[in-house]
Amino acid sequence: MRLVVTGGTGFIGSHVVRGAVAAGHDVLVVDHRANDETRGSVTWRRGDVRDAGCMGSALSDADVVVHLAAKVGVEQALADLPEYVSHNDLGTAVVLAQAAEAGVRRVVLASSMVVYGEGLARCAVHGEVRPAARRPDDLAQGRFEPPCPVCGAALAPALVGEDVAPDPRSGYAASKVAQEQLGSVWARQSGGSVAALRFHNVYGPGLPQDTLYAGVAAVFRSRVLAGQAPLVSEDGGQRRDLVHVRDVADACVRAAECDAVPAGALRAYNVGSGTVRTVLDLARAMSEAAGAPAPVVTGAARLADVRHITASSARAAAELGWRARGDFGSGIRELLAGGRD
Repeated sequence: MRLVVTGGTGFIGSHVVRGAVAAGHDVLVVDHRANDETRGSVTWRRGDVRDAGCMGSALSDADVVVHLAAKVGVEQALADLPEYVSHNDLGTAVVLAQAAEAGVRRVVLASSMVVYGEGLARCAVHGEVRPAARRPDDLAQGRFEPPCPVCGAALAPALVGEDVAPDPRSGYAASKVAQEQLGSVWARQSGGSVAALRFHNVYGPGLPQDTLYAGVAAVFRSRVLAGQAPLVSEDGGQRRDLVHVRDVADACVRAAECDAVPAGALRAYNVGSGTVRTVLDLARAMSEAAGAPAPVVTGAARLADVRHITASSARAAAELGWRARGDFGSGIRELLAGGRD
């Protein structure tokens, strides 16, 4: 097959390109950071996904588009919102419009677990509930756990499935929900299929560092490699699912090859390791692996952050034949080794 990979020079995209080539596919990368060149079965083309002419040309003989190009990370201020909408939503709209024009029938869309907000929890009295948004006053007082929205009792975090309605808590999250909605419209009207892969916390070689929008693993890496203690927000009890980037790339390639999604439909898939860890667990693992000081818990909190978000990836296993295989300990060591390059 011929795959067009947008954002193919990025952290996840570069691994997807390598995985696609290993699987025997031809690849055209469209990325604003690319240099125009061809090596083997991969062609790189400098371009912006918001440019209809660029995308129309790129997709003219594509079988599948793997759309990864996006502005990522929780915004630092409301002034960032136009950039998220421009890159993520306008960019997706242009890609989909040109895919329809070119007759592309399959799209793999990079979505995110952030679409769930606080996800799902269980109340001893009311069963499964959706936690309400956390309040500024509670965060300021160190009350980080969201209570039951019905009775106010303490909640136990639960794994969220793909059929739970989105509940975005940041501009970035809202832009990912909009991408999925655009994909659903495209599938229904074009007769194509969209696999929306909701990535969890991705880590591994090539993880960006020293940017305002870096994920928590990248921020911790910068500190421990400098011999400093990682700074852990809230009380460190935030639950996350860390998944290795090679596993994520494998999910993208499998979705590109697979007929699991019916024509005319969008189907969402959680892409996580299946192992729940706290942010403090991650910080401790990175400190120990780097020989750095123990983590420092700061108590600081941001309103746009969610407390817990972990999900079941059973659907991806059943329908895409995908399971995460990366080992956390060796993955952390690899991540730190890459940061010393």
